[in-house]
Amino acid sequence: MGEYSRFIVWDKMDSSIQDQDSKELTSTEFQELKQLARQGYWAKNHSLRAKVYHKLIGNIPCRTVTPDANVYRDIVVKIVGKRSSSTLPLPEFVDDSLVPTYCLNAEGVGAVRKIISCIASQFPDISFCPALPSVVALLLHYSRDEAECFEKVCRILACNDPSKRFIDQTFLAFESSCMTFGDLVNKYCQAAHKLMVAVSEDVLEVYSDWQRWLFGELPMTYIGRVFDVFLVEGYKVLYRVALALLKFFHKGRAGQTMESHNVQQDIRAFVRDIAKSVSPEKLLEKAFAIRLFSRKEIHLLQMANEKALQQKGITVKQKRQNVHLAVHAENFKSEIVDVKKMRDIWSWIPERFALCQPLLVYTTSEHGCSLSRFFSHCEGHEPTLLLIKTTAQEVCGAYLSTDWDERKRGGGKLSFFGTGECFVFRLVPEVERYEWVVIKHPELAMMGPEQGAGTPQAADPSPSSASAPPDPSGRLSPFLSARHFNLPSKAASMFMAGDRECIIIGGGDGQALYIDADLNHGRTAHCNTFNNQPLCSENFQIAVLEVWGFIDTLSS
Repeated sequence: MGEYSRFIVWDKMDSSIQDQDSKELTSTEFQELKQLARQGYWAKNHSLRAKVYHKLIGNIPCRTVTPDANVYRDIVVKIVGKRSSSTLPLPEFVDDSLVPTYCLNAEGVGAVRKIISCIASQFPDISFCPALPSVVALLLHYSRDEAECFEKVCRILACNDPSKRFIDQTFLAFESSCMTFGDLVNKYCQAAHKLMVAVSEDVLEVYSDWQRWLFGELPMTYIGRVFDVFLVEGYKVLYRVALALLKFFHKGRAGQTMESHNVQQDIRAFVRDIAKSVSPEKLLEKAFAIRLFSRKEIHLLQMANEKALQQKGITVKQKRQNVHLAVHAENFKSEIVDVKKMRDIWSWIPERFALCQPLLVYTTSEHGCSLSRFFSHCEGHEPTLLLIKTTAQEVCGAYLSTDWDERKRGGGKLSFFGTGECFVFRLVPEVERYEWVVIKHPELAMMGPEQGAGTPQAADPSPSSASAPPDPSGRLSPFLSARHFNLPSKAASMFMAGDRECIIIGGGDGQALYIDADLNHGRTAHCNTFNNQPLCSENFQIAVLEVWGFIDTLSS
């Protein structure tokens, strides 16, 4: 066939893919490349895709000393020796990953193992990289020989542009990406998330498979299309496609009974056999229809998750604690919710707090109905969970992202604070959660000026920039901080407020929750911040009010 055919069994390849040289790609403009990649311009032409990959990967900014093809030729004999490449052991950092064959012939399958072994010798800092076998196997299709493939992969691994991110290379990065994916599912695939919580003992264990869906289970034709866009747009594309896969899985399983111990295998099988139900075009169409957070916000969320893991001492692979055990049946006591309802609430909170256990920090039954006592008990706790039971037996509440001590910054005046991670909810008579309005309607806000010129806008479904600049104080900017956005009015970010007279959750044309100084009476209405319906009777009397904090059992 052609110069890029050495490792391929063409009979197994998609018959529509041609090995010809009839097209060229002259564009270097990002927006045009992005559109061409999404449209699959080079997907059906093997030689053109090889040349495009060579160009895109060649333009990745790398460390000064990045191993190239000549390095591979120098070291491969020494590292592989006389061992058969087909039985060559893989380094521990690939974590027993699937080594997909992607229509490779026997020489190609052996070459994947040789290249990974040589990469391990040149990148001693890599400690966890389960996606690597898939990336090597894919790029081998578009390389003239093993050395060229080795150089391509090394350039991806050695990228030194802080605004670009390609492949996780440590367990900390991988695990925080799994938590971030879980947070995104919680925000953007709520029906699927509800199903996962219902049928799996540990939902984060399911979400930790997300990279395997892409780099392992997804057929060659599909991962090829994903990789086309990934090389142009970066890591965020992977989140998009994984969310789309979960949405399609949920749609296909709607109404069917699922056994909890099978859910991980069921999703893997669905992704493996995706060609039976979803075309590559439909998958990408669904992925790019998701109005995801900007790259900056995803970066901040990822950093927050990394920080939480570091504080818990989780930086290397270890047996995961069961998230459902965070709310222990034997020692959880609330006058408002039972263990099942508390676990339902726990499934809504950000992943970095999911392993924490609930700690009752204030209850009107024990501490009395006083706003000053409420503040004195709640200060120092971040985040907190507010639960209210009315005298009419209705139950509602709010997840509050920020320490109530922040109210003092208003200098005695009632002023709003908090972040877009806040949400309000009702549990009885029916369950409903209302998140920050900007999450579901990003068109309401454009990214703020602190990102600098040329950086992405929240309303753009595929921003082109990447991570946020570091805060000069060294403090991580909060995820979904209102100051990151150009909001049309303050009403879109009235998360929480309090003074000696009242506490307020949500504002703008009404308040989601207003509670008086005696913690005795309250009212609820639609508000612009959460676009919520009243959470209970519009004017209500409080029977019990509780505030729960989050205790980190792993690092305590």
